[in-house]
Amino acid sequence: MTKVETIRCPNCGKPAERHYLLRQGLGPTQLVQTQCAACDYLLISCSETGRVLEAYAPGIAAHNI
Repeated sequence: MTKVETIRCPNCGKPAERHYLLRQGLGPTQLVQTQCAACDYLLISCSETGRVLEAYAPGIAAHNI
């Protein structure tokens, strides 16, 4: 099951999409994927643990975090 909602991008503020995905593996895990076509932002995390699996945010320097 996949649920998609439109949100504001946390990087640029333009409309973006948030996908709620169910991944099968050793057990079902719900992933949250936030993506923005306007600025190429991407964040994939586990909704249970909050662990970030993949992230790409152009314009945000790592030393600013």
